[in-house]
Amino acid sequence: MIPDPVRPADPAQLPLFDEEALDIADYLRAEADAEADIHQSEHHRQSMAALVVGAVGVVYGDIGTSPLYAFREALRATAAEGTVPGRPEVLGLLSLLLWTLVLIVTVKYIFALLRVDNRGEGGVLALYTLVRLALGRRSLPILALAIAAAALFGGDAVITPAISVLSAVEGMELILPALHPFVLPVAIGILLALFMVQRRGTARIARFFGPITVVWFLTLGGMGLWHMAANPGILAALNPLWGLSFLTHHSGVAFVVLGAVFLAVTGGEALYADLGHFGRRPIVLAWFGLIFPALVLNYLGQGALVLAHPEALENPFFSMVSAHALPALVVLATSATVIAAQAVISGAFSIARAAIQLGFLPRLTIRHTAETASGQIYIGTINWLLLFGVLWLVLSFRSSGALASAYGISVTGSMVLETTLGALFLWRVKHLPLALSLVLIAPVLVVELAFFASNAAKIADGGYVPVMIASVLGLIMVAWWRGTQRVSARLHKLAIPISSFVHSMRKSSVQVIPGTAFFLTPDSDVVPSALLHNLKHNRVLHEQTVLLTVETLRVPYATLQERAEYEVLGGHFARLTLRFGFMETPNVSRAMVHARRAGLKFDVMASTFFLGRRRPVAGSGKAGPGLMLDRLYAALARMSADPTDFFHLPRDRVVELGERVAI
Repeated sequence: MIPDPVRPADPAQLPLFDEEALDIADYLRAEADAEADIHQSEHHRQSMAALVVGAVGVVYGDIGTSPLYAFREALRATAAEGTVPGRPEVLGLLSLLLWTLVLIVTVKYIFALLRVDNRGEGGVLALYTLVRLALGRRSLPILALAIAAAALFGGDAVITPAISVLSAVEGMELILPALHPFVLPVAIGILLALFMVQRRGTARIARFFGPITVVWFLTLGGMGLWHMAANPGILAALNPLWGLSFLTHHSGVAFVVLGAVFLAVTGGEALYADLGHFGRRPIVLAWFGLIFPALVLNYLGQGALVLAHPEALENPFFSMVSAHALPALVVLATSATVIAAQAVISGAFSIARAAIQLGFLPRLTIRHTAETASGQIYIGTINWLLLFGVLWLVLSFRSSGALASAYGISVTGSMVLETTLGALFLWRVKHLPLALSLVLIAPVLVVELAFFASNAAKIADGGYVPVMIASVLGLIMVAWWRGTQRVSARLHKLAIPISSFVHSMRKSSVQVIPGTAFFLTPDSDVVPSALLHNLKHNRVLHEQTVLLTVETLRVPYATLQERAEYEVLGGHFARLTLRFGFMETPNVSRAMVHARRAGLKFDVMASTFFLGRRRPVAGSGKAGPGLMLDRLYAALARMSADPTDFFHLPRDRVVELGERVAI
């Protein structure tokens, strides 16, 4: 059964295929099945150790930098009420940190969501498509959940590189206080270099991410173990009663402290988003074999240090090593934060591609930076917008401590929406009773809502930043989706059914010329406007006229059986449908191999692709929010990437015919 497709309104807006998102064996099998099977089997024989190391670098890069600032900010929030953190406070904060890791990361992601995949892909948009497929119809509330979650991820993608790099570079001040004026310039320089090299791709440097991050986590665990040895009593923090006691006895500041505690799990959502890159088993093995123990040991070690040396609470992480080892730790921490930032940037590219394919964003130019690595893409528009946002945050807040107030709202909001979609998945896909679904997700949802409320209280202190970013992104996605639907509905009213058109053309005196003409259309049941314009102005019809429809399935990757479908309509007309998953960038030229296998016979040198370029314009006589959304959609359509490049069509064989469409 072919999954429900997403049909764009305009062939010029049709989502493209991603040659790198396809497994290379898929291409090779199109030419030689036997050879492709060999490549695929080699891929599956890739060592589990290599996959685990890769997962350490890509999946856990973000959450691995949380020890730099999470416990520090929790201590500062406690001290803000005038209480000098003593043993009860330190144990209480550590208990909250550790059990947050257990509940949010281990229970929610490792034990639950990693088991929920859409053909191996994870992430909030993959979860949305599963629920949407189970419903079998459009649901505006569920659509709103998906758009809001994707928009909040955008806010997270802007803040994470800024706070991660700043928190690491600030270690320079501990080496030599006179270096304080250089913290911002160095951080800006690192960020500029990071975003400037994105266009070259991460294929060459990705192989170093895993080993460096492994060293980082081993260092975290070793530092923590060293300080725990001096104060074994710190293990009492493993008792959750200390956390409950802290919340009870410090009710005045508990709400604010929760916002700082949540910093320990920021980046946890990457576990689910990167499921398709590594698979569930390597991610789980990495978590229990290295990541979780290292984080627990480091947080306990920071607590032991603060109890022994209260003056270390100003920056407990960098105070864990001697002055001689501090420069090396700063360099290692900076490397780890760059890797964490890289993981978030790559995630932003991936979610942008999925949003484009699902019809939430306009067409953007996608470059492939690796021939065989899924996910190795570069989207220039997203890259430069992220850089602008990151630099703005660094220059505005100027320290990781100030940015911590802005950090958290986007992540907690995204997690709450993700958990809500998880409940809908249990109800609609697993067919559990709604009441039971709510009971199962209630513990996690209640905790996440508490964290969200705590972070929302910091709106005036910087929390407005992710809210503002997410609002802008959400508005863009709503405007694009709404405009696409309105254009589709308008054109459908004026459309001519293809069946009657084919019948009428049998008696036409129009001149028939040799060759094959492909007319891209979002709906092959009606006559493409480009075909009508061609007949009107050129008075010719190709001897083989193919209505080409590109469909985006609500699954990440299309199978070989789903890729192409060919049907002869009669006379000079035929219908060709090419299908791609929402994690693929459509490549029409390459997919023609599958079209041939489906039965289409054509000469590439005697073929022409016709595109209907529609320019939407806001209709007159409107006012209010509707007019604003129409104008925004029209502006986005003009900024959309060239469909010839987007579809990877042969540029010297493309004819574009334009028209204006009022919305």
